[in-house]
Amino acid sequence: MDAQSHRPENPAADTPGTPVTDTSENPATGAPEGTAVRGGGHPWAGFLLRRLGGLLAVLVTLVVVTFLIVQLIPGDPARALAGPDATPQQIEQLRHEIGLDRPLPEQFASYAGGLLGGDLGVSFQTREPVADVIAARLPFTAELALLAVVVALAVAVPLGMAVAVATRGGRRPRLDAAFTFVTGLGGAAPEYVLGTLLVLVFAIGLGVLPASGAATLSALVLPVTAIALPGACVLARVVRREAAVVLEQDYMRTARGRRLPAPALYARHALPNLLTGTLTLGGLTLSALLGGTVIVESVFAWPGMGTRVVEAILARDYPVIQGTVLVLGLLAALINMIVDVLLGLLDPRTLAGRSHA
Repeated sequence: MDAQSHRPENPAADTPGTPVTDTSENPATGAPEGTAVRGGGHPWAGFLLRRLGGLLAVLVTLVVVTFLIVQLIPGDPARALAGPDATPQQIEQLRHEIGLDRPLPEQFASYAGGLLGGDLGVSFQTREPVADVIAARLPFTAELALLAVVVALAVAVPLGMAVAVATRGGRRPRLDAAFTFVTGLGGAAPEYVLGTLLVLVFAIGLGVLPASGAATLSALVLPVTAIALPGACVLARVVRREAAVVLEQDYMRTARGRRLPAPALYARHALPNLLTGTLTLGGLTLSALLGGTVIVESVFAWPGMGTRVVEAILARDYPVIQGTVLVLGLLAALINMIVDVLLGLLDPRTLAGRSHA
């Protein structure tokens, strides 16, 4: 009898004291089941540690940038605050009081030390604490930004999916071309241009909506539309592209073959599988809505942080500029971190640092 016919398929399996490695994959990490996640801990621990490290790096960068950016603003804030009739001695005294006569390293050390203690400084113009200025204005900006995000998602996801379903397999090429043209045009339009056009049409021309202020709920319609429309167009294109790929997958063909109702077919089988790619690019778009909010506020005289930072730039009010940019940048970083966490919940493979393929 041939001796090789009794040779075991896995020699290690029959050797005493030799562990057997399971080669099945761990669905949470995409790695072999017997392989520990890099770092030896739970995948969520490493994921959150990386994201918090990235957030800390963003914060440090924001501190440095917000300090340096105000140095590039032309003009002397002490001269602007003192007024046209101030003497050189009065201007120099004011520069000393607000600390502008100190060397830049000393100014930065004072600025960073104040931030570590939770002190954003005091407004040169009004002598109010910058934290109080931001606390009074931030709710108005957050209201616009959150409503714009909700509107953008509510428009983009159904629209992108509907166009992907209607044009599946190369059908209705004119609809596809029209969708691409309209969303491309809308996504490229600056928010302040859209805001101005909306004011001309609906406030001045038709007189059906207020052009400025925040006294009534109707005052939200025009600024929210101006902010949400470009983001909705960009997201709709992303959803349409992701949905087109998902609809051609084998499991979707199987689901269509079972003649499932359209709501169950697309909402239950297609939507969850396209959300990962949509959130990846959509997170950047949603963060950009925050910047659009700041710009649009000036068009509609909305009493938020955008209006206040424009006033601060004109008055060379350094602490207000620094505090506003710092808070807005940190909010954008937090939005991206929340999107990353949602991606980790939807697709556990991203916890190991790999993107969804």
